[in-house]
Amino acid sequence: MSVNIKDIVPVINAVHHMVSPEEIIDNVSIDSRSLQNNSQTLYFALKGQNRDGSEFIPALIAKGVRHFVVHQIPDGLQQQANFLVVEDTLSAFQNFVSFYRKGYHFPVIGITGSNGKTIVKEWLNFLMHQEYSIIRSPKSYNSQVGVPISVIAINENHNLGIFEAGISTTGEMQRLQPIIAPTVGILTHIGSAHEEGFASVTEKIQEKLKLFTQVEVLIMQYDNAVLPYVPQHIKTFSWSFDQPEATVQLRQENKILHLTYQGNTFDVTLPFQDRASVENAMSCILALLHFNYSIQTIQERLQKLYTMETRLEVKRGINNSTLIDDSYNSDYQSLKIALDFLEQHKSDTKKTVILSDVFQSGFDADILYQKVAQLLQQNYIDQVVGIGPKISTHLKYLSNFTGFESTAAFVAQFNEKTFANQTILIKGARSFKFDEIVVLLEEKTHETVLEINLNALAYNLNFYKSKVQPQTKIMVMVKAFGYGSGSFEIAKELQHHKVNYLGVAFADEGVELRQAGIHLPIIVMNPEVSGYPAMLAYQLELEVYSIKSLQSFLNFAQKRNVSNYPIHIKLDTGMHRLGFEEKDLPELIEILQNNTLVKVASIYSHLSSSDVPSYDDFTLQQFDKFERWSQTLMEALPYKPIRHILNTSGTYRSPQYQYDMVRLGIGVYGVGNDPQEDRQLENVGTLKTIILQIREVEPGESIGYSRKFKTDRSMKIATIPIGYADGIPRAWGNERGHVMIDNQPARILGNICMDALMVDVTDLQCKEGDTVIIFGKSLRVTTIADTIGTISYEILTGISQRVKRIFYKE
Repeated sequence: MSVNIKDIVPVINAVHHMVSPEEIIDNVSIDSRSLQNNSQTLYFALKGQNRDGSEFIPALIAKGVRHFVVHQIPDGLQQQANFLVVEDTLSAFQNFVSFYRKGYHFPVIGITGSNGKTIVKEWLNFLMHQEYSIIRSPKSYNSQVGVPISVIAINENHNLGIFEAGISTTGEMQRLQPIIAPTVGILTHIGSAHEEGFASVTEKIQEKLKLFTQVEVLIMQYDNAVLPYVPQHIKTFSWSFDQPEATVQLRQENKILHLTYQGNTFDVTLPFQDRASVENAMSCILALLHFNYSIQTIQERLQKLYTMETRLEVKRGINNSTLIDDSYNSDYQSLKIALDFLEQHKSDTKKTVILSDVFQSGFDADILYQKVAQLLQQNYIDQVVGIGPKISTHLKYLSNFTGFESTAAFVAQFNEKTFANQTILIKGARSFKFDEIVVLLEEKTHETVLEINLNALAYNLNFYKSKVQPQTKIMVMVKAFGYGSGSFEIAKELQHHKVNYLGVAFADEGVELRQAGIHLPIIVMNPEVSGYPAMLAYQLELEVYSIKSLQSFLNFAQKRNVSNYPIHIKLDTGMHRLGFEEKDLPELIEILQNNTLVKVASIYSHLSSSDVPSYDDFTLQQFDKFERWSQTLMEALPYKPIRHILNTSGTYRSPQYQYDMVRLGIGVYGVGNDPQEDRQLENVGTLKTIILQIREVEPGESIGYSRKFKTDRSMKIATIPIGYADGIPRAWGNERGHVMIDNQPARILGNICMDALMVDVTDLQCKEGDTVIIFGKSLRVTTIADTIGTISYEILTGISQRVKRIFYKE
């Protein structure tokens, strides 16, 4: 990209205030945190419900950025940069990319549907990359922001585009259509995803079809529920199991597809046979037929398809390192995304990148690797390991570069001492088999893992943000090891999303967050006298809940010569756990008015029953007490602390009492206390393991300790390597509970052991090594809690730290 900024003005219908109108733009950004922002970046200050990108313009100017698209110029900055003022910065961003897209004239495949978009896109890239220089959506970038980010990466060397589009409500697809401007359309499976944004399935179908208004051909499964809404001028290229009107007829026999097309019959063998994969493969086959690929080529390439991995994963590495595993693709656009992710989730100041040859960039090799080198330098990478003949040749001049011809050469010379106390991004094309490098660098643990979906975490955070005013601050609790999810990585993600405060239970939790690079304000909710020195050293703020606790800290502060140290006054309005009562206020006020050792940062209280509608009268009493008592304190102080009383359930049910800040807990982690609330949240944590062994057990035999279960028939029993030492409640055993295998329930037989449990798989098709879901989207943690008479908090926080956590982002 190389565009004069003054030429952008009419494209986005902007009013310009420019100090240097002849500047050239070669990069577009919407992320103020990216290290790739520079003097030739045009920053679009997107305005969301709770954040305005304009807030970060002063910091960007300090870093050298000089060009901004805004809805309003920040005070005092008009003469410091070029400003293009528009009514809606998101619309301006989309309009600019639509204009940019019109400059390129080659086939573009546009993909939408409820399921399978990303898989079809990645498979088509794999199947067609030998003939085309392909630009495609990175990861699952298919939103109102993700689509323009994807399309803006087109350059003159590309000759095929593959972009996916996702929508959640009406009116969105018509904004994405001119950005992608597809010439070929693919409609994947229509399912229940995002149904709440549409009045009916029919409305959802009609909205998705708006992507294809200008296509030459629409590839789809022959579907009588969809076809009536396809405009008559659009040519359809369809397939079906049983509809003779379809262009391609399909009959499946295990992994073999028997296809009939234009009077010819041929077979295609796939590496899998499940229905979803077959449907996605058919979309690809029809696309290849449309692009005139030979049947022989289709047969040869389809049998090499693979299970898709489209997510970045954060894992614990050897020698106190952190791994970011992106070992399945290596193109220029996804490298930029991965480097931003590395910066967000680094656990140490030292950063290492292990990178394979870079493919499908659209640039010739010299220009490509100049750009790669520039990216690595902009992101302050300390150590670069290049694997592949091209990267080893083109980057060997870098002082921090070590090159290897192949993965095998790297493995042969591997020295684990080289990788210690650092964050390592592993990014390579699938053909380089970087999973071998991941095995070398990953800390060895057993097969049980708790996968944490950071996209879902962000979604849930934004769900609660939507309940409060934009100016209301957000505090998120990360105590108890982040509700069992892992406090460091969760805190980094929350810091990335610019929450205002984090809450921990004890000082040592806050210290660990500081050591991991968290700079947000952190409140210690249960401060102990022994923790005061650490709190002071690591700038942790403390809750004060009694005259005794206040006097204790004042004595410490005086000895350490501290002044105006931030404290948070807790009022006991009905929880009766910790906090000042009304009778304590006069003495509290007198102490606060007569010292400068501390300063009240906030006044707050805790609701005891905000999730219980039958106690709403009691909750209203708490609100009343808090208003009166906190107002008394506010009037006595010469400054205005912020106030907060709402927890997660309070934020959902009583947002009118949001005051200056709300405190979010378990809801961010995907569990709502109200059934309706719970349905609107996305699952964050999935606890999974494998089948360790399957055995046949005869009638009259017993299973597990104390012979609690006895067989009355021949049964097939699977042993699962997870038990109560991993946090699985024993009360979930003895046929009360179950696990999920291939999306089917398998009941737990007998007592749960310390390190294992046994399940009935008599009627299931499964084998040793298959995945077992303990809880997640298909088996909610709320179901387990309700069945055994406890709460979801206890289940989540009880998951042992010996269970490996894997954090990923799509």
